[in-house]
Amino acid sequence: MEYTELGTSGIKISKVCLGTMTYGDQNTEAEAHEQLDYALANGINYIDAAEMYPVPPRAETCTRTETIIGTWLKKQPRDKVILGTKVAGPRRGMHWIRGGPPSLDRENIRSAIHDSLKRLQTDYIDLYQIHWPERNVPMFGEYQFEPGKEFDTDGNAKQWVPIRNQLETLAELIQEGKVRAIGLSNEQPWGVMEFLRIAKEYNLSRIASIQNCYNLMNRGMEFGMTEILYREKVGLLAYSPLAFGHLTGKYVEDPQAKGRVTLFLGYAQRYKKPGVPPTSAAYAALARKYGLTPAQMALSFVMHRWFVTGTLVGATSMAQLKENMGAWNTQLPTELLQEIEQLHLTMMNPAP
Repeated sequence: MEYTELGTSGIKISKVCLGTMTYGDQNTEAEAHEQLDYALANGINYIDAAEMYPVPPRAETCTRTETIIGTWLKKQPRDKVILGTKVAGPRRGMHWIRGGPPSLDRENIRSAIHDSLKRLQTDYIDLYQIHWPERNVPMFGEYQFEPGKEFDTDGNAKQWVPIRNQLETLAELIQEGKVRAIGLSNEQPWGVMEFLRIAKEYNLSRIASIQNCYNLMNRGMEFGMTEILYREKVGLLAYSPLAFGHLTGKYVEDPQAKGRVTLFLGYAQRYKKPGVPPTSAAYAALARKYGLTPAQMALSFVMHRWFVTGTLVGATSMAQLKENMGAWNTQLPTELLQEIEQLHLTMMNPAP
């Protein structure tokens, strides 16, 4: 395993990271602990969670993931684990999280981390992330900015908690020793630059990372964001490298194959778009042409991109976890990478 610095935080994370959004729903506590043990024993040191996990979010399962990680974490040397979690933002209809939550104001952020620390059974979070922006911005499969969403039904401008206020609260948590570094998730270029600008202008804590979707069907990060990552020295945690299972090829062979797509109908609208099935089939065929599984090719592609700091892999079985982690050892030949680019140019970003 290789390790690299997360932005300019001084924190070094494994190039392969463990995602945990199945814990407490598709995976039991015992299964989750087996995965965590295996990952740690095989070089993964970054574990990623969120207060709203598992996914899909439901009132009856919310926060189970952190609780399950907490019962495992208390038995580990704390300094051997780099732990990330996230505070949920507003506008997603999850009334069971602090009544909405209504905003990313100081009260909500402090309440969220207090509860996360308790569930995780630790005194600090290594990387605390804003799960999605407070403001109006396209995300989770939306791909067009809509100015009309800046206003309520009466035509009044909606009030967003300013980025400066969010940063001030996060800086408090760092000063208090509850957080080592901060990051963003599901963010857009304007937001990233504003967080960086305001942090510099007001001498506040600087973001170390962005956690965004990035895979063969969603390479939107390459339009503008990668230059920001490079010039501003911000790390990228790439999530959904297998496009919700579509890049494993299993839905090509059987559209009703057991998986998150068929288990949680109506969820993950990003992958309901018309270009997904033919693109999935094309990439699966290309992988097999080179003697690889579709999952190996898709994961290795993301893991070895120059701008990806860490790739989040998840699994519902140990066999899947081992295969996904093993993709790190697969180097794609130049000829295959060239063919991937040709497919990308003809079937570009069907799942933005």
